[in-house]
Amino acid sequence: MSMIRQRIWDKSGGVCWYCGEGLKRGWHTDHFLPLKRNPDGTMKNPENDSFDNLVPSCASCNIMKSDMDIEGFRRRINNFIERLNRDIPVYRHAERYGLVQETGKDVVFWFEDNRGN
Repeated sequence: MSMIRQRIWDKSGGVCWYCGEGLKRGWHTDHFLPLKRNPDGTMKNPENDSFDNLVPSCASCNIMKSDMDIEGFRRRINNFIERLNRDIPVYRHAERYGLVQETGKDVVFWFEDNRGN
């Protein structure tokens, strides 16, 4: 692992900045404050392309977050239960049979509970 990548890994002790799962091979480096690009490919906010803005992420969180800010990412995850109830009959059956239980819990990212610890 390169020294830069190791320093990014060390920011969380080897867990995803968002979900808290242990990072596996192929983990991603995410721009916490997203990079935005102009239609010609140039960056709208080059100040976000800095080491301090890089955080370790599992591949699935980074892909799902895409170029969203943290509140957009939170809204996307908060919408999962509504989408499951609307779109997935198997989920609704599992809920009826007590196999899954909705908690109404707010989305709290790993870094919000663990930053600076």
